Amino acid sequence: MVTRRVLVCLDVRGDRVVKGVQFESLRDIGDPVVLAERYEADGADEIVYLDISASAEERSTLLDLARRTAERLFIPLTIGGGIRSADDVARALRAGADKVGVNTAAVETPEILSRCAERFGSQCVVASIDAKRDADRWLVYTRGGRSPTSLDALSWARECVRRGAGELLVTSIDRDGARSGYDLELTAAIADAVEVPVIASGGAGSASDVRDAIERGHADAALVAGIVHDGVTTVRNIKHELTLHGIPVRAA
Repeated sequence: MVTRRVLVCLDVRGDRVVKGVQFESLRDIGDPVVLAERYEADGADEIVYLDISASAEERSTLLDLARRTAERLFIPLTIGGGIRSADDVARALRAGADKVGVNTAAVETPEILSRCAERFGSQCVVASIDAKRDADRWLVYTRGGRSPTSLDALSWARECVRRGAGELLVTSIDRDGARSGYDLELTAAIADAVEVPVIASGGAGSASDVRDAIERGHADAALVAGIVHDGVTTVRNIKHELTLHGIPVRAA
């Protein structure tokens, strides 16, 4: 059986980790490098840094954080937010990232996925899809969940994979920060439509929600943030829950 992963997301603004609800009402959580090390020690399989401001100045700060973090982490590091070109991806990889998440730039210029896959390999290209329910479907949003598009999330997921994305990070804007559980319907629809790993994101409120994302949402991995930042549960507890239900994970 395929080993399932638990990823911890650190939303970064400047040199601090912040957390909000539906991408708003941000509050300070702490130092990114300290938190990354803490979550690795607790059993996290990967760390994700998302630059939620993405100005040129803050992207420079994020790359510096990536360098300092990569020197101390032994698990993969993904960087996302404000990535607009293959050269931005190159800079992130040189700074120590193992993977790079692309959202807005991919929607605006889909060829960026193809160029990055050809230049760096699909294994480090993560298509980040922020989706919100619209009647009987989900629409893709860009610019940190602020700008709606006319793209159907399921169709866009297929296009991202066709263009070379090696992994999809699927975030439900409706569930983000609400701790009401992942959007299992959204996650399963995309996971069943593509042949690359899908990471469920947005809405984790408990360890059992992570299990649901894998069992019922067919996700290969689940991303958590607020519930571990606030001590509601731990990565170790999440992995214990998964193991109890026969889901293979890397030992915490």
